[in-house]
Amino acid sequence: MAMNLIRTTCCVVGGGPAGVMLGYLLARAGVEVTVLEKHKDFNRDFRGDTVHPSTLQLMKELGILEDFLQQPHQTIDRVSVTFGGETFEMASLRAVKIDTPFIALMPQWDFLNFLTSKAKRYPEFNILMEHEATALTMKDDRVAGVTARSRDGEKQIEARLVIACDGRHSIMRQDAALPVKEHGVPIDVLWFRLSRRSTDVGEQVLGNVNYGKLLILIDRGDYFQAGLLIRKGGFPEVQQQGIDAFRQSLSQLVPQLGDRVNEIKDWSQVKLLSVQINRLEQWWRPGLLCIGDAAHAMSPVFGVGINLAIQDAVASANILAPPLSRGDDPDPILAEVQSRREFPVQGTQRMQVIVHKVLSRVFQQNGPMEPPLLLKLITGIPGMQSRMAQIVGIGLRPEHIETPDIHTA
Repeated sequence: MAMNLIRTTCCVVGGGPAGVMLGYLLARAGVEVTVLEKHKDFNRDFRGDTVHPSTLQLMKELGILEDFLQQPHQTIDRVSVTFGGETFEMASLRAVKIDTPFIALMPQWDFLNFLTSKAKRYPEFNILMEHEATALTMKDDRVAGVTARSRDGEKQIEARLVIACDGRHSIMRQDAALPVKEHGVPIDVLWFRLSRRSTDVGEQVLGNVNYGKLLILIDRGDYFQAGLLIRKGGFPEVQQQGIDAFRQSLSQLVPQLGDRVNEIKDWSQVKLLSVQINRLEQWWRPGLLCIGDAAHAMSPVFGVGINLAIQDAVASANILAPPLSRGDDPDPILAEVQSRREFPVQGTQRMQVIVHKVLSRVFQQNGPMEPPLLLKLITGIPGMQSRMAQIVGIGLRPEHIETPDIHTA
């Protein structure tokens, strides 16, 4: 049994962007941390992978931006949408006063592999792959660690603090019985791939709206990651209409890709993202803190999910690293993390709810669509594109690295 007991200062549950970034920052500051990731690698498709300027700025502050930009990626410095065949520029990062005025499009597995490689330079960082946290362990009415399932059998991880970064379906927050506030969402997203050719015009158009449909296209170099917005719970109806009807609807919406829709052979190539917007009323209890999607599930609108999660991780490290490194009790300051991060989370979710209401009206039309007058007016206001870029690219409360690198001090 002793071989299955692991003691650590901080146990981070979940090896996503929030978990790996948090583990990296804590280890960098001299805090012993163990990250648990239930999969054997990070190679899972259709996950958030738009790395915004706020995150790129953090990379610069950590001194790893140049290395990061050597990884395979594409960049965009403006976001446009084609509505009824007419293109509108919604946000322009070129006018934002920041060192990295662009969005990096990088598959999340590449991002996580990169960040993990940097974290592994520190002896305090330990990541255990194929270790699935299944339950919290308690001592004197306080979270004292987790039970984890691994290939070597069940393990007990004892920790002064457990931080749940295990996503919107967090087992840790369920086990802690933390109350969740849900927002109704009218949309789901169907993700799939279409090949990209060198002759495809790179206009940085991410959204295509027409015929009662909205399609997102993200340039991945040799393919497009495509996302079709549908009514909430509408996937069975789409499937019932058949794969041919699905391909024809895509050809109608983006005729320039019509010769590639036959690459979708069956429904196994189409993945459903059930869109949620929710947040915990309280992100913590003694011995436990939830951040990222475990604390607040975000819609894919604006592509801000992983960037908000990373901001959570930075704020958590800034607040928690000093007491953890000193051996102090972290419980009295867990509420400070929620207090710091609740404003940008709630503000972003409110904007996403408004956008969802607008998007749901798209489904009410079946024929060719005309751009709404409001869209023309808004995009015609001088400076509106830069203001939108500031909100989306930088966020409502950007965080900065305050923790030291004790190994270079």
